Amino acid sequence: MDPDSVAKAFVDHYYSTFDTNRGGLANLYQDSSMLSFEGQKFQGAQNIAAKLASLPFHQCQHSITTVDCQPSGPAGGMLVFVSGNLQLAGEQHALKFSQADPIV
Repeated sequence: MDPDSVAKAFVDHYYSTFDTNRGGLANLYQDSSMLSFEGQKFQGAQNIAAKLASLPFHQCQHSITTVDCQPSGPAGGMLVFVSGNLQLAGEQHALKFSQADPIV
């Protein structure tokens, strides 16, 4: 599989899971994983999952605009940059978002 296909499959899975079952994202993180969110840092799968579960909205829909990836590190990993829109339930206007994810 080429890197772009792997990145797209990961992004599709990640945001589909985020939109329908945020708790299911925990197994995508490791103890060394770090989430930076609005100036705060959360390390480890449990802490990241707890932060995502504590977000003040329960229903949302991500619409992905771009997925860019590049090789990263000697172990064959990649860095994936995603941007798009986040529609929250009950809100008229979507929010813009961007996220960078290393995939190992």
